[in-house]
Amino acid sequence: MKCPNCNHDNKDKAKVCKKCGREMSLPPAWFPDAKWHLKTLGIIYVCVTAFYYTVTFLLKQLPKPYDIRKIPIEVTPWLRKGPKYLEEDQLTPPQEAAQMPAPPLSPATPPPAHP
Repeated sequence: MKCPNCNHDNKDKAKVCKKCGREMSLPPAWFPDAKWHLKTLGIIYVCVTAFYYTVTFLLKQLPKPYDIRKIPIEVTPWLRKGPKYLEEDQLTPPQEAAQMPAPPLSPATPPPAHP
């Protein structure tokens, strides 16, 4: 390894020059300063902000969950404009329950006693 000061040949692992005594380690070629940090952080901030608004815009393009299927107003009263509760005469049973026959009523029997 050559000395950066006097160009004298030294061993590869030498820490100081044998001839002039100068340190053989080279200082870093570049140190980041405040201007570099501000520029880099500014670019990162702009990229993160652009990413956030892009994802927000794309997510707003998706359909809302309650647009996918019809949900009866009785199940979701908070989506209804105006009064939040329906009157008794406005309530309707679900279609599946209206088509099914009612189960037969059995006489009331007391539960078996456990010893």
